[in-house]
Amino acid sequence: MARTAEDLLQELMSLDESQHIEAKRCTQIDRSVMETVCAFANEPGLGGGYLLLGVERDAQDLFNNAYRVVGVDQPDKLQSDLASQCASVFNRPLRPRVSVEALHGKTVLVVEVPEAAPTDKPLFLTRLGLPRGAFRRIGSTDQEGSEDDLIALYAGHQVETYDAAVLADADMGDIDPAALDDYRQQRRAINPLAEELTWSDVELLRALGCAQRDGDTLKPTVAGVLLFGTTMALRRCFPMMRIDYIRVPGRQWVENPDHRFDTLEIRAPLFTAIRRATNTVRDELLQSFQLPEGALAREDEPTLPLRVIREAVVNAVMHRSYRIHGATQIIRYANRLEIRNPGHSIKAEEQLGEPGSETRNPRIAAVLHEVNIAETKGSGIRAMRELMLAHDLLPPTFESTRQPDQFVATFLFHHFLGPDDLAWLRRLTREAISDEDARALVFVRERGAIDNAAYRSINHTDTLNASVHLRRLRDLALLAMKGSGSRTYYVPGAAFAAAPTPGAGDAPEDGGMVTTPAPDSHQPGPDSHHPLVTIPKDIQARLPAPGAKPRREVLRALILELCALRALSARELAAALNRTEHKPLVRDYLSPMVKEGVLAYTIPEMENHPDQRYTVPGDKPNP
Repeated sequence: MARTAEDLLQELMSLDESQHIEAKRCTQIDRSVMETVCAFANEPGLGGGYLLLGVERDAQDLFNNAYRVVGVDQPDKLQSDLASQCASVFNRPLRPRVSVEALHGKTVLVVEVPEAAPTDKPLFLTRLGLPRGAFRRIGSTDQEGSEDDLIALYAGHQVETYDAAVLADADMGDIDPAALDDYRQQRRAINPLAEELTWSDVELLRALGCAQRDGDTLKPTVAGVLLFGTTMALRRCFPMMRIDYIRVPGRQWVENPDHRFDTLEIRAPLFTAIRRATNTVRDELLQSFQLPEGALAREDEPTLPLRVIREAVVNAVMHRSYRIHGATQIIRYANRLEIRNPGHSIKAEEQLGEPGSETRNPRIAAVLHEVNIAETKGSGIRAMRELMLAHDLLPPTFESTRQPDQFVATFLFHHFLGPDDLAWLRRLTREAISDEDARALVFVRERGAIDNAAYRSINHTDTLNASVHLRRLRDLALLAMKGSGSRTYYVPGAAFAAAPTPGAGDAPEDGGMVTTPAPDSHQPGPDSHHPLVTIPKDIQARLPAPGAKPRREVLRALILELCALRALSARELAAALNRTEHKPLVRDYLSPMVKEGVLAYTIPEMENHPDQRYTVPGDKPNP
């Protein structure tokens, strides 16, 4: 049954964001409207969506997520233009259902866009072509398609994935026999009678999709070199595709050039790389002393369960995008472990942890499943959540972003609701706080902010329930709301700030609870706008004078040089560059440079975080 305009408006008023509904003022059928139509039709499993034309967000109401009805002046013309463009601008015609309704005394259009059949996907704007023109609905936004998106959109067709591609600059001499023996040993331990154990190396590689005929020559595929390649072949074919283990002192990315961080690089076939990375994390994490009843000796366990560490590493190497040249980063802070992976999740964020798997690297995944390195398809994230809760740890959070194109998994070391936490929560408020809200408050204490996606992730709930709970915490002055719509996030409120943090006043230990940066971290505060003290004189001499308009390439180069010194906020950069406004700098330079990968957010999981800063990635590309 088609939904009414009033029904759609009420849902918009109830949610901070909506994947199924888009409200637009709409004076004409422009590119923005057609991008949303395309995204609704393409998104797998969404079932389509609704455009509500003649309704816009009320910019004056910052707290109640209000929308106002402005109406449309020429409904017949808009209907005609929409139908005409839907029939002509895409690679195949689309037939949305349009109805004209009265809402609050004004005329609006309700456009129902059906999801395209699997065999009709991808739908794309012919002017942009593939993959850019194949828009997808990600959260409440319309995102340009990428090469990896075509995997999901071509699911109804037979299509080869990147890990099946033949490597032109490789031959069978690039396969390491020791790596193949490693696979055989692990497979034999699971099933000594497995028939593939009797095959030759060539037969085995072809059966696993790790080698293919290229004319009369047998060549390894991407999966073949990544799984079984020699160190030399990995360095030649995938120079930046390694695992970096980075240890950062304290809770922030350290900006002290004299003591930034310690790094260990792991470049090896995936079986070996997974073992080395898992063991490195396990050995590095704080050990907890345990003496079980009846035991005569202590048993050391890492702060995080070993199985969680392994699952996190395996998910990273199995699901990352190997099209993107960059390292998987495992960053160990004092209070958390972060794993940053090139490539967003091709599985919808709200479906993470649900049964069923969508992987961009099916051949790599199949081999890891066969030797029980990877969990049953689609269960790895769910297993990590359950294990963290079983060990009284906060559930992990998973953030998938397209700008920059990466996936971030965060594991807090904090044991949830211990005596200190309960005492701290009692000081916060006398109101009854659910376990879900308590998790959110502890998360804010550890990370400084939370948004709807993070609340959903740590509590495994839906968007509407998360919105209701976050607003209640806001109404209790425990949290304060910033931003609007899909960019809404929450920071500590007045009541939150009034309660001292557990451990405040004590000397902070590794993994302790003190939230202020260490004095030697060189981490500027939110209102610090004085970076000139640390800028070398040669750069200062090239900074533009107030009111000057340097060429675009000159300004980009200066931004890169400044951010290479230490991470800087948009306001700090504007001050250094003698610009009176920081927002144009974000719009015209910083955001595009993040999208290009030449800059990176220090807090990528929350773009609008009040302490957001810009830094140059470890591998600095040219401007």
